[in-house]
Parts: sequence; structure tokens; C-alpha cells
Amino acid sequence: MELTIQGPVIEWRGPAPHHFVPLDEDDADLLREVAAGLTYGWGCIPVTGRVGDTSFTTSLMPREGTWLVPLKVAVRRAEGIALGDVVEVHLDLGSPA
Repeated sequence: MELTIQGPVIEWRGPAPHHFVPLDEDDADLLREVAAGLTYGWGCIPVTGRVGDTSFTTSLMPREGTWLVPLKVAVRRAEGIALGDVVEVHLDLGSPA
């Protein structure tokens, strides 16, 4: 399954800050319908993503009724992405992460 999302880059502070793009309500509802067949546990869903010309592998993380797309430092640097930027992320869901 493929999905293209668009949203702001947010920060989640933990032991180290991490940057994510949250799925909007409509995309989260769509994903909720198929999540059981895609997750490998804890609600995480493996994906291959692409922002601009940069491809990456990761896993969507469930959080507060939606999923978050982690944006690795290498992706943010390659595409010049900063906190608060609105980005478009192409996702191939269920592909090996």
C-alpha cells in the first residue's frame, strides 16, 4: 500500500530529540483500517519513505491516536528540513524497514 502525506515536522523530546511528521486524521483513519495486517508488533508499521530525492527505511510509530513518521537526521540534512517545515512524505507501507 502506498500513501503520500503532508504535514509539519514536529519534535518529540525524549532522551534525545527526534523529529517526526504526524499523519493527519484522514490518513490515520485509512491506516487504522489496514494496520493489523501491516504491523510487526506494538502497532509499528515498517515503511520505505521518500522526501524529495531522499529515500529511507523506518517504521511508523503509533502515538496519541495517529502515527508518526520518523525523519532521520540524514534525511533532514539531505533535504534541508528544519523543525516546523511542512514536508511531503511518500510512504510504501509494509515494506521492510
